[in-house]
Amino acid sequence: MAVENESAIKNIINKTEVSLILDSYDDIFSDFDPRPFSERALSEDFLTAAKSATRDKGEDLELQLLIPNDSRNGSHEELIKQRLKEYFRRRYRILLRERIKRRNQAIIMIVVGFIIGLIDAFILTALNLGAIPSDTIGLLMTPASWYTIWTGFDHLFSNPEDRAADEAFFKRLRNVHVTFVPY
Repeated sequence: MAVENESAIKNIINKTEVSLILDSYDDIFSDFDPRPFSERALSEDFLTAAKSATRDKGEDLELQLLIPNDSRNGSHEELIKQRLKEYFRRRYRILLRERIKRRNQAIIMIVVGFIIGLIDAFILTALNLGAIPSDTIGLLMTPASWYTIWTGFDHLFSNPEDRAADEAFFKRLRNVHVTFVPY
C-alpha cells in the first residue's frame, strides 16, 4: 500500500510546478491558533516550505496540496483556497506599501540633508555672524547634513535580502492557483 501511495505521489509531483504533502488541513495553519479555518493564522512551517518550494519558480504557479483521500472535505478546501489567495495578496500589498513608504522617507531625508547643507553653506555664510558662532553652527550642521543625506541614500538603495525575498515570494503567490489532490 505504501509503495502504491509513493508512486502515486511521484506521478502527481511530476505533473505540477509546486506540490506539498499534508497530513491534514491543520498543517497549513498554526497549531497555537484554535480559531476556525476562516480566521486562523497560517503556519510558519507551511509558509517556509512553500517559500523554499517556489524559490526558483515564475509567477504563474499552481500549488497542489496533497492530502490523504480519507481526510478530504470540499467545503474546507474551498475556504482554505480563498484564505491562501487573500493572505498572499494582502501580504504582497503590505510589503509593497512598506517599500514605497521607505522610499518616500529616504527621499525626504535626502532633501532635508540638502536643505541643512544649503542653510549651512549660504545663509550662515551670508549672515557672517563672526568666526566663533559661524564655526560652531557649521560644526554642527555639516555632519548633520552629510549623515542625513547618506542615511537617506542608504534607505533608498538598500533593500534587506529577507525583505526582498519575502516580497518576491508573495508576488509569485499572489495569483497562485491552489488545488487539493488526494493521495
